[in-house]
Amino acid sequence: MPGKIISLFIFIIVSPFSVLAQNGTADSKTDLIPFQLINNKTILPVKVGDSRELRIILDSGMGWDGLIIMNPGLRDSIKLINPQEANLGGAGSGNSQPAFVSDSMSFIISKTEFQNQRIVVLTSDHYKGFKNDGVIGYSLLGHYLMEIDYDNMTISLYPPGRKTIDNSWTEIPVTFNERNIPCIDVLVSIEGETPVPLNCYIDYASSESIELLMKPGQKFTLPFSTEEYYLGRGLSGDIYGRRGKISKVVLGPYEIKNLFAAFAPAEVRSKQRGADAVVANNLLRRFNLIFDYSNKKFFIKPNSHFNGQF
Repeated sequence: MPGKIISLFIFIIVSPFSVLAQNGTADSKTDLIPFQLINNKTILPVKVGDSRELRIILDSGMGWDGLIIMNPGLRDSIKLINPQEANLGGAGSGNSQPAFVSDSMSFIISKTEFQNQRIVVLTSDHYKGFKNDGVIGYSLLGHYLMEIDYDNMTISLYPPGRKTIDNSWTEIPVTFNERNIPCIDVLVSIEGETPVPLNCYIDYASSESIELLMKPGQKFTLPFSTEEYYLGRGLSGDIYGRRGKISKVVLGPYEIKNLFAAFAPAEVRSKQRGADAVVANNLLRRFNLIFDYSNKKFFIKPNSHFNGQF
């Protein structure tokens, strides 16, 4: 029987991770994971217990070890151990979502088993019709040096310190907030004016290129021409804003020009204090990437999609 109701926010920290192999020589991979890019979301194949192969979104906004399963119909095949009732909140202007939570579970991605994980299964139909099954983040990003290769559509996992990073990569300064979410600075020009620096966090589950957060004292103006826009559904409800083309985003030494940006109310879209914007998958997919959380480093290298029009 479920225990007492507990209240959770998506950015909580949970049980320690225990699958990482520390042995091996330099540049030795722990695993190579194929992925799909669907609607600008990076989709990983995951199995939990006797479940079918699940379609799980890589989400850097999930700063704890485990999975969130959005499809309540999967609960029987996942077979939660000693589940507790919970309320799970996130982006959006509505209420949190009811869920069952189970600790000390495991799941498999490719050939790697992840142990001591928290599994959260939503019990409502909040994401009814959603084509993917859930999200994962810190279980991979927080414990491995992770290389994402959009040319070959693979993710390589390395134990920290086991990957040589040559000078073909550009290091981008990164910090991590109290919820284990990576934050970077970019320069943004809306209508061709001198670019202004914006403090951003990376939301890998977002399909946009960049989302500029509208709030008092914002550092940018909206483009002359925008249209009303539905950004999507967060755990706490739908998110509406505007969308328009901007002049450029500058990330390190690289300029991405003439791209669409979303504009969203900060109080609805973001729970991150001090953030000016959200850097998302449709911009980052133009690069191959290395996330090295253990050393607080982030590297980029333009790939074959860099000049694509998405």
